[in-house]
Amino acid sequence: MSSSTLTSVSNAVRVLKAFSSTDREWGVSDLARRLGLGKSTVHRLLTTLTTEGMLEQDQESGRYRLGLAVFDLAAAVPTQLDLHEAVLSPMTDLRNQTGETVQVAVLDGREVVYVERLDSPHTLRMFLEIGRRNSAHCAGTGKALLAFIPRVELERLLAGWELEARTEHTITSVEQLRAELEQIRRRGYAENKHESEVGVVSIAAPIRDGTARAIAAISVAGPAERLDPINVELAQITMQTAAHVSRRLGYRALG
Repeated sequence: MSSSTLTSVSNAVRVLKAFSSTDREWGVSDLARRLGLGKSTVHRLLTTLTTEGMLEQDQESGRYRLGLAVFDLAAAVPTQLDLHEAVLSPMTDLRNQTGETVQVAVLDGREVVYVERLDSPHTLRMFLEIGRRNSAHCAGTGKALLAFIPRVELERLLAGWELEARTEHTITSVEQLRAELEQIRRRGYAENKHESEVGVVSIAAPIRDGTARAIAAISVAGPAERLDPINVELAQITMQTAAHVSRRLGYRALG
């Protein structure tokens, strides 16, 4: 019975996570195909989630969308809201100083999720979408976060991780990744040179909260023709911005 209950909860979470900025509504049949579940199972899940206010059903189309209870839950996550408030002004300053795209990402397992973005004013720029995911091992923000999470968490992520080669420059060895993360810890910032996409370069630094935990990373990204090689000044500006945001979140460095 316990196993069945956990499976039901897992499937309910999968249903909720199927909704996104690009998939705002789902019908029973389409969602069942998407999740690989039976229509009757999906219908029961949708009905239960609707009863609890997590979803609502359009009475004309019969399709489902996120309900108000989801937004009530989102409002109860202070870290994310605090991050948004703390980072917006420094992000703007960083974008204006560098003239490049600035983004903020958080770690979700072995992936980073981009939660904030300000576009470069240049015609040739990065087109990035909030909510987009990338493998942490080949992203500047991902490596910045991996380098500064607790070692126990890092080793748990590295265990059995098959590092996908996105380009010929991508790190594909766990030992090589460990070595780079150690270098990132020493210098305070991470670089991504053509590792997730040829021609794209970024530099990132960790953002810490009041408990000193690295909860996000901020990066400057752009075409290699403008950013490669990454210079010391750009690295310093990025780290200073990350430190500024961290202070706004309550972080106080020792010493």
